[in-house]
Amino acid sequence: MDRIEVNYRALLAVAVVLNSQRVMHSLWEAITAEITKVIPWARATVTLYDPEVDGFRFYVFATTMTQVVLQRDAVIPRVGSGMGWAYDHKTVHCRPELERVQVFPEDKMYVREGLGRIINLPLLVGDRCLGILNIGSIESGVPDPGDLEFLTQVAMQIAYAIDHVQAYEQIDQLRAQLDKENVYLIEELKLKKNSDSLVGKSPAFQNVIALAREAAPTPTTVLILGETGTGKELIAQAIHDWSPRHRKPLVRVNCAAFPAGLVESELFGHERGAFTGADRTREGRFELAHGGSLFLDEIGEMPLETQAKLLRVLQDGMVDRLGGKQPIRVDVRVIAATNSDLPVAVKEGTFRADLFYRLNVFPLVLPPLRDRPEDIPELARHFIRQYCVKFNRSCKDIEQESLERLMRYTWPGNVRELENVIERALILSRGSLLRVDEQILGSQASSSNGASLPADLKELERRHILQTLTLTDWHIEGVDGAAARLGIPPSTLRSRMKQFGMKRPAID
Repeated sequence: MDRIEVNYRALLAVAVVLNSQRVMHSLWEAITAEITKVIPWARATVTLYDPEVDGFRFYVFATTMTQVVLQRDAVIPRVGSGMGWAYDHKTVHCRPELERVQVFPEDKMYVREGLGRIINLPLLVGDRCLGILNIGSIESGVPDPGDLEFLTQVAMQIAYAIDHVQAYEQIDQLRAQLDKENVYLIEELKLKKNSDSLVGKSPAFQNVIALAREAAPTPTTVLILGETGTGKELIAQAIHDWSPRHRKPLVRVNCAAFPAGLVESELFGHERGAFTGADRTREGRFELAHGGSLFLDEIGEMPLETQAKLLRVLQDGMVDRLGGKQPIRVDVRVIAATNSDLPVAVKEGTFRADLFYRLNVFPLVLPPLRDRPEDIPELARHFIRQYCVKFNRSCKDIEQESLERLMRYTWPGNVRELENVIERALILSRGSLLRVDEQILGSQASSSNGASLPADLKELERRHILQTLTLTDWHIEGVDGAAARLGIPPSTLRSRMKQFGMKRPAID
């Protein structure tokens, strides 16, 4: 078999191997084996150009030498190196007599390794040079022109293989990114279906809505405060939907749902190898929310060490991945929420004062349901419609006695508890009118009513009048009017309403 046929067969074998797989590292052993059939080598490497350092990093590496001076973690500068010359000129460069003539700084390292010749071949894809194929031999002397042509063809095959590998890697990264974003978008769509859950005509609730609309178009950080179940996440979604960022996702993080050691990785991401089990680079929630909004629920549960990093992101918009070397700039609007008393947490040393003041730019305080009893009928009917669709029921309304029972209850779990009660009642109901009895409402009803009554008699009177007006649809006079139910003249009721600043909610 003549030399030309040997070269041809080896080149064909390289082409077959390169086209059969998509991971470059798994191909390298087979490629170097084919090169050995044509030209003896003691060092064979592929380096790729890195524009950030203006130099070359080793991509794959093989050597038979016992002493390796130029290690695989080295960065070879483009300027002044043999690899740089081949890269800039897009031309093969050979130093056939290394022991006698060292042209570039790395040549001295090759000599110390025992090499007699080095060949640098550019990895060309069209007019682009991806890096350099480096073939070093113990033998010195000018290589055979046929061998050099063979190596040039191998370099071209490797260049296209790397280009394909990088394209597949990029596609995989984009697919992974889209999968992650899809999770958040699905959750966002679920919440958007409930966007009409901002139900309530009470002045206290409408005041919150008005403030949220004012804050939404700005980039200002919003801190939503309120008891559990008052609808903080729905307000956060509304602020995002009303903002210029609404076309990007609202990414959610429950700071209390992750162990202390994982919160930082979830928020800021990590590089491959940053810790045990970090087998690949992962973007944090801040990066996923770039251009959109980030909702930090239960912010009061965030560990102190993570609070310091969050403060930096809020101040300069830079995220540091765990194990990362370069900060990443992000454009994110932060909406935080908590049911904790943050000023108390600051005094106790569990929450940073500087972070609190940075978050507390625009606070929104959601009223508990017991302070907006006039919204209970509307909320109850809203949940009836919602779960009738879900359960395929034909319930049309709630019976009056049950509605009065709901109005008397103080709702320690707020709107979320009301929703759960309506769902339970519908599961057990078959009629056109929903009945909510004491058993469905729960054994808490009697104890909660006694435990949560306001100490101020004026406040107790105000709530009683407001509940009665709501139950009578704000009809003051008549046999079924609020005045008759309260046992007072209509003029006295109007006087009390004026005294308490009560007005019938506007009807859309």
